[in-house]
Amino acid sequence: MQNLRFYKENDDRWYVDLPEWTGSKADLEMVCGADILLDKLSNQGAEVVCKVSEIPVENFDLLEYIRDAHERQNGAFYKTRSIFGQDFNLEVWLCDVTLFVFGYFPRKIYLGVES
Repeated sequence: MQNLRFYKENDDRWYVDLPEWTGSKADLEMVCGADILLDKLSNQGAEVVCKVSEIPVENFDLLEYIRDAHERQNGAFYKTRSIFGQDFNLEVWLCDVTLFVFGYFPRKIYLGVES
């Protein structure tokens, strides 16, 4: 299990905080549904720490792999059906930073919020 910190800047753009990242900051921006998901997970706040796991964790939400994002040239699409036990049908594009975190695109990512 890993902890990932996400933060929203004054321009309402979400980023993942990866100090070890050697690419551009723009690569760390959360877009195409990931920003909407983070708004929900943060309760419309400006920061949230998510716990992510490839192994099922009780009370964690699930992001399920749908397909590679060939039309975007990188990344993969995932779907979540609920957040915090409430219906939240959302498709999310996760960029290649996911490869940096996991080493590949997992078929299932379990997601919880640090309290």
